[in-house]
Amino acid sequence: MILDNYLNTLKGKSITVIGAGISNKPLIEVLLSANIELTICDKQTRDELGEAAGYYEKSGARLELGKSYLDDINADVIFRTPGIMPWKQEISRAIANGTKLTSEMETFFSICPCKIIGITGSDGKTTTTSIIGQLLKNAGKTAHVGGNIGVPLLTKVDTIKPDDTVVLELSSFQLISMRQSPQIAVVTNLSPNHLDVHKDMDEYINSKRNIVAYQDKSDKAVLNYDNDYTRNYAEATRAEVVFFSRKEKPETGFYLYDNVIYEAIGGQANEVLDINNIKLPGLHNVENYMAALAAVRGMVNSEAISKTAREFNGVAHRIEFVREFNGVKYYNDSIATTPTRAIAALNSFENKVILITGGKGKGLSYDEFAKAVALRTKAIILFGAEAEMIQSAIHNTEEYNNEIPLLVCSELSSAVASATEFAQAGDTVLFSPACTSFDQYRNFEKRGEHFKEIVHHEI
Repeated sequence: MILDNYLNTLKGKSITVIGAGISNKPLIEVLLSANIELTICDKQTRDELGEAAGYYEKSGARLELGKSYLDDINADVIFRTPGIMPWKQEISRAIANGTKLTSEMETFFSICPCKIIGITGSDGKTTTTSIIGQLLKNAGKTAHVGGNIGVPLLTKVDTIKPDDTVVLELSSFQLISMRQSPQIAVVTNLSPNHLDVHKDMDEYINSKRNIVAYQDKSDKAVLNYDNDYTRNYAEATRAEVVFFSRKEKPETGFYLYDNVIYEAIGGQANEVLDINNIKLPGLHNVENYMAALAAVRGMVNSEAISKTAREFNGVAHRIEFVREFNGVKYYNDSIATTPTRAIAALNSFENKVILITGGKGKGLSYDEFAKAVALRTKAIILFGAEAEMIQSAIHNTEEYNNEIPLLVCSELSSAVASATEFAQAGDTVLFSPACTSFDQYRNFEKRGEHFKEIVHHEI
């Protein structure tokens, strides 16, 4: 078995896993079941880790917990969690002493028995990943969707057959130390993001570039032609480059013209999909479809494309319709953890919306977001740690009209209540935070679920 063969290469070595959270739990379980000499490092204290601490120790693991959890890190192999940067001083010191640094994702790449389609970008990567998976399934193919979404696939590798396809969403944190690229790489777009974690924009761009940097001539790179960063990735890969564009007509690739997606190839333009048949709202989702179609070109038929467009409802927390109450429609876009993603959500609706936004910032500018908010809303409800920053940006933009109501609330329940007071039949309430959730919630999913609970039970 593939996984057993890999685990056998770790026997007799000291292994450290950084991070005892949900994402690493399957990996830890597999290592413990194989009787690997294992140390688990986590910044949580024993009390914070709870029952898991005792369970891991009884299973044979050694624990390094609390603030000094990385101080004595020393192993033959270290599996890092995506949130730990490889340039951290303690990690760099271990590597200098001969430690091999890897991750669950890097290991999966090295042993996966089938073709991998990898998707990254600042916005749209989850939806694009899901569309690709659905296109393949509707074409009768076996697709395993994972990576930054879903369950880790390393522990499932023995269920994957050579004729299957793996579809992986990949974050900059996963890609930063990668030295392998997928056979098909998709980059949806790039804009400033995660600058509260990355050293600077250059590091962020270079991390994402790894998705194409190690491809060869038999591989394919699908790149957004309309984005300067992603268009320039064409120079970083040896693979066949297929562009997609909403604004231009690339010589080879997919483009939009008169509400129809076309494929340009060999000097000919072939109609692929009428965007009026796409169930997901917004031009940003048209771009996601173009990226997905470019990725699976030659792998799916027209029936699968039409069926997916008509039936695919999207992914939870991504402009997700929640409820219509008293003629007002409520949408949950909790995934919008950046200003650019929130702008895309605002532009998905024909009419002006009542916007609920705010949370914990990523060190990004709100200037462009403020302009979009001023132009695309009929009322603005702010909450969370960044409320004052966003309020200041809105007040400072020339587009803002003081007649547009703007309120600041302490938390989400009162924000939804305020939005409901403003709303009249025919209005749309959009929850699109433009920020992370970490000031009040564990993750964007918990935040989105809370929004839905409020809408269903408190208005």
